[in-house]
Formats: sequence, structure tokens, C-alpha cells
Amino acid sequence: MDIKVPDIGDFKDVPVIEIFVKPGDFVEAETPLVSLESDKATMDVPSSAAGVVKEVKVKLGDRISEGSIVVVLEAAQTAAAPAAKPAAAPAPTAAAAPAATQAVMAPTPTGEVCDIRPTEAEPTSAPAAISMPTPAEMLAAEGGTKAHASPSVRAFARELGVDVARVPGTGPKGRITQADVQAFVKGAMATLSGATATGGVSPRLTSGGLDLLPWPQVDFAKFGPIEVKPLSRIKKISGPNLARNWVMIPAVTYHEDADITDLEALRVQLNKENEKSGIKVTMLAFIIKAVVAALKKYPDLNSSLDGENQVFKNYWHIGFAADTPNGLMVPVLKNADQKGVVQIAQETSDLAKKAREGKLGPADMQGATFTISSVGGIGSTSFSPIVNAPEVAILGVSKSSMKPVWDGKQFVPRLTVPLSLSADHRVIDGALATRFNAYLAQLLGDFRRVML
Repeated sequence: MDIKVPDIGDFKDVPVIEIFVKPGDFVEAETPLVSLESDKATMDVPSSAAGVVKEVKVKLGDRISEGSIVVVLEAAQTAAAPAAKPAAAPAPTAAAAPAATQAVMAPTPTGEVCDIRPTEAEPTSAPAAISMPTPAEMLAAEGGTKAHASPSVRAFARELGVDVARVPGTGPKGRITQADVQAFVKGAMATLSGATATGGVSPRLTSGGLDLLPWPQVDFAKFGPIEVKPLSRIKKISGPNLARNWVMIPAVTYHEDADITDLEALRVQLNKENEKSGIKVTMLAFIIKAVVAALKKYPDLNSSLDGENQVFKNYWHIGFAADTPNGLMVPVLKNADQKGVVQIAQETSDLAKKAREGKLGPADMQGATFTISSVGGIGSTSFSPIVNAPEVAILGVSKSSMKPVWDGKQFVPRLTVPLSLSADHRVIDGALATRFNAYLAQLLGDFRRVML
């Protein structure tokens, strides 16, 4: 029985970063077989049936897509049958020799191929060292061949101030990996160290108009005890994307307080009435519903930049940040405009649970037109969330609190929630962002307006 990669959304050629089984292993249905890692998420491919692994059809570093065969499974009822005597290994031929000298690729945690280990048939002589450009060459003309690198590697290079067009690639077909960028920086730093030791001036690494110093190399242990832990996969994936967004999007954050006194009373009442159903209506569900209404009134915030064009989306998929043991994830509630508050509450709860259990698939995190990051359950009075490209705005929601509000005659206690809207200033100017925030606050203050 062939076990194939199921529907993984729009992703293709996703690298295999872990293999959990080997021939002879018995697996139950839904047992993870391999782990894949795209630029947005890590996902496990489960077995669709129980049985014994007869053959593993993939290896570390392979890039596979929907329908690719992962393992061949022997049905459970036939697993006890005696195994056939293995055929004698064929004698090596001259034609097989070139294949025997190919390198075995082992992926890094980021999914990029970087470690090349020679097979037994590979010559034992030391390989020729990769010629690293000097800092002068690196800072020279902007020309050069087109770099073959993934978005995450390009973002990593930008963080270090490296022009990827100057980096030699050691991956398949000359693809530039994260390890190549690191090796390039080490080579440049070694050259720079030699230059400064002889009285030279240490130039800066530049990329895309940025003028960045190399990342500081510090021996922290000389100052006191330390403990080194690897970043989680989620942080390794999201980090380069966040760095790219923070650097490339000229975002401005606008703050507004919304009076949710009456809305909170409605939420409590609904939960009492629906106590037996087990569905708990959250403030996030109301905010999502109000945000959709505000996006329809101000469609620029539901758009994306595409070169010199602005793409307006006539669908409303809302991403929301979910706190998990492994880091922050952003599942997407699809077609939020077609759902009521109770249904939104149920679906966001289900998606958040999948995120905590590590069961979100790529389709669960794709297609967002606007994102909400709510930290109110933890604390915070305000913050500046980072816009999640290719979106042009993100709403931060902080902890609600009672405040004295002047009603024209006296101060009265009102429950208010701080809203922090970060917006791409290339698309959304201050006036538009402020109008959106003010309108959203009006909707939350009188939820009847959502129906208008």
C-alpha cells in the first residue's frame, strides 16, 4: 500500500526535514511518517492506515508535493508473513559510478540543504575550497548573476547585510542555502579581521540600500554561566519573515480606546443562555465581526501591494494570533463575513486548539486579508504589532480595563479596550487609519451598527 502526501494547500516541492520511521517499523493509522517544512509552517505527514513499513521512498532533503509516495506499507494482516529472501546486491557497473559519487544532502532546521556528506565512493581527497569574494568585491558594482535562493534565505541574508547575488550556492542546481550565507559572512569577517589587524578600515556589509554592521560575535560565557537552547521551528520560520516585514514595510501604529461596556454585558448574557451548548462566545469573535464591517467600509485595509498596483480583495479571511507552547501561530478564519458571532467563536476555538496541538495544516494558515493579534488575556496596555506581508494592516488588541469616562455631567466607570492598528503607510495614510480605528471603536461601542 502506497502512503502518499495528502492535500497540503498550494505548497509544492516542500523539503523533508525529518523521517520518523524505517523499514520494519509497525505504525498505527495517523502515526506521523515524515515532517515537512515550508517557509510558513512545519507539518507532519500521517499514515492513512496501520501496518508495517516495507520501504521508505524519501530521504532527508527530498522535496515532495501532494501525491508523492512517502512509504510503502504492508497491511497489518500480512505483516506476519515471512519476508522474502533479499536479492543479492548487483555488482557495481561503470554506469552506476557517477551516481555513487553524488553527495547525500542533510537539511538544516530551516529546511534548506547545506550539509554535504560524501559517500564511500567519493574520492577521499579534500574538495577545493569555495572562493569567497573579498569585502571590496562584495561592495563593488551591483551587477552579477541572478541569485537562486528561497525567500527565507533572502530574508536571512538581508538581516546580515549580505547581497545574495555575491554568495556561491552549494545546494541543488546552485541553490543558495542559509549555510552558504553563513559561510560567506564568516569568510568576509575573516578577511575584515585581517584588514583591521594590519591597520585597515572595516567596511560595512550592504544589501538593497541598507548599511548594516556585521552581527556581533560575543563569547557570553566569559561573563557568567549560560545555557544554549535551539530556537523552536516556528521561531526559525517566522523570524526571517518578521525581520523582512519590519525592515521593508514603513508601518505606523495608531491607537484608539473602544468602550465595550455594553458589548461585554451582551457576551456574558449570551454565554449564560448557551451554557448547555458548550460554545463560549469570546470578545475576539465580536471583534472579528466588527473588523469585517470596518474593512468593508474602508477596503484599502483589505488589500495588498503588487508592484505599482493595489489588489483589492472581495473576500474577508481574518488571521488571528494563537499562543502555543512552541511559539506564536496565525490560523486563518475563512469567509468571516458569512458567519455569525457564535459560529466565529466556535471556529476560532477549534483552530486555536489545533494550533496548540501542532495539527494546523498549511491551508489553515493561508489566505488572510487582515490579522488580529490579541494579547488582552495576558496583559499589555498597548503595543505595535508588525504588519504581516502581503497584508497592509494588523490590529493589536490589549487588555480591557475600567476607566472613568466623562459623560457630560460626571465621570462614570466604563470598560474600555485599547486598539493598536499598524498600517503600511505606502497604502494607508494617517487619516484613513484613524478613521478606520474610530469606526471600529464605534462598532464595538454599539454593536447594532454592525448590522447597518
